[in-house]
Amino acid sequence: MEKYDFKAGAMLLVNKPLDWTSFDVVNKIRWALRNRLKIKKIKVGHAGTLDPKATGLLIICTGKFTKQLDSYQGMGKTYTGTIKLGATTPSFDVETAEDATYPTEHIDDLLLDKTREEFIGPIEQYPPMFSAIKVDGVPLYKLARKGQKIEVKARPVTIYDFEFTRVEMPEVDFTVSCSKGTYIRSLAYDFGKLAGSGGYLTKLCRTQIGTHLLADAWDLEKLIEYIEEGDCLVEDE
Repeated sequence: MEKYDFKAGAMLLVNKPLDWTSFDVVNKIRWALRNRLKIKKIKVGHAGTLDPKATGLLIICTGKFTKQLDSYQGMGKTYTGTIKLGATTPSFDVETAEDATYPTEHIDDLLLDKTREEFIGPIEQYPPMFSAIKVDGVPLYKLARKGQKIEVKARPVTIYDFEFTRVEMPEVDFTVSCSKGTYIRSLAYDFGKLAGSGGYLTKLCRTQIGTHLLADAWDLEKLIEYIEEGDCLVEDE
């Protein structure tokens, strides 16, 4: 097994569990390292936030390696997931309940494919209200949960590839490769709208960041066990 010098700096690939925030994962690892290394402070950070209802690849850095987080943040990303057509939610995913339903009888394979192609390439995208983007220092999701609506500007992003892997109406499974800053929840919402219906994410998993793969990532609980056992630590000289 690979050994890590967490104090000096290390980079870890971790599979974020469902219903955990990215910050929850960072805190869990930081707590385990502080206890195992018997130190009060250690820098731990992540590149590329995943929503609580998403799973998949997080890049975690410790020590001086946290200075590299911005470079990881800028890398392209790949996701798999499921869009449910015919309804919307305020959060654009399953964090909130459906607030409206729409017809889907007109949606066929030809319309799905034509709509999909409209999103490939550079596009303008509005971030969802339920996001971590800050307005006057306050995350949008906190304002959204209070019922406040804030006008946000569209952002340029690029969809490199967008393919369907299963179509069983009203569900559509997909894989998408995109630039940094892309909100897949917004992609699901915009897709449903352009198809003349509604849409939201019911499942999302990040499978790749740059050349780093989810297949090579730690299961979080196994990583914590490994840290606690101490076999992964570079011994101090």
